[in-house]
Amino acid sequence: MRITEIGAGTIGVSWTVLLAAAGHDVVVTDPRPDLAEVVDAGVRRFGSADLLERVVCEPDPARAVAGADVVQEQGPERLEVKQDIWATAAAHAPAGALLLSSTSGILPTDVAARLDDDAAARLLVAHPFNPPHVLPLVELVAGKRTTRDNVTRAAEFLRSVGKDPVEIHKEVYGFVGNRLQSALFREAVSLVRDGVVSPAELDRVVTGALGPRWATGGPFLSLHLGGGDGGLRHLLEHLGPGMARRWADLGDPTLDPDTVEAISTATEDAYDPSREALTSARDRAETSVLAARSQMEES
Repeated sequence: MRITEIGAGTIGVSWTVLLAAAGHDVVVTDPRPDLAEVVDAGVRRFGSADLLERVVCEPDPARAVAGADVVQEQGPERLEVKQDIWATAAAHAPAGALLLSSTSGILPTDVAARLDDDAAARLLVAHPFNPPHVLPLVELVAGKRTTRDNVTRAAEFLRSVGKDPVEIHKEVYGFVGNRLQSALFREAVSLVRDGVVSPAELDRVVTGALGPRWATGGPFLSLHLGGGDGGLRHLLEHLGPGMARRWADLGDPTLDPDTVEAISTATEDAYDPSREALTSARDRAETSVLAARSQMEES
């Protein structure tokens, strides 16, 4: 297949590595003047130099999408910009091309608002988590004019390159993963702001318990197993009142300048300043966790 990646940021280059490794030809387009250098460096960093044989850079978006079977967009998280991108892409891509946006929160109905019915029928959100070449989840969100067959096409395509597409059944801002992440981070900010725990200590709480547990079961299965023979029902009947009290006591912080400065400084002080080293270590660890989970599921 021929796949066009619109946007050569971290997400776009990560997708490029994944798709090229799966045997597809990838065209990357972005208006940045250093497009070729950025893509070359990113592919070598996330993958290997031999993948570059399948990758072409084309700064002109109209030419980039010509002949594409799939077009993926990773443009700035601004609705007007995404609408402009898709107006151009839909006008020049083949009539049957699948149109996928990697937006992390904008609703697909809004993204497709300026498109005709044919193009809107083929456009949906396929939101990955960073980095896509490591983390398997892709949230699939259809717009009001997206047709069922194109949701199916998108899911089949994503599975074919090793992704785990989960269909989100209603359009909600932020979808599911980011809403969960935002809810947890809100309480994390509150706890750090109030001096209950430091950023590094809070990270240890997550990586030493919640992280491994949720990586193998998620919140519902974890609590279902925690309820013993009675499962989740038993747990909620007995521990639900205490959980409800904690809900009522959760913090409601604001990201005012003082709070942002305090939590950012504390985090920067706690960790190695080399983002590249931290990122590489994170990717290796996440790959190991996913491999272990896969072995568990196969056994």
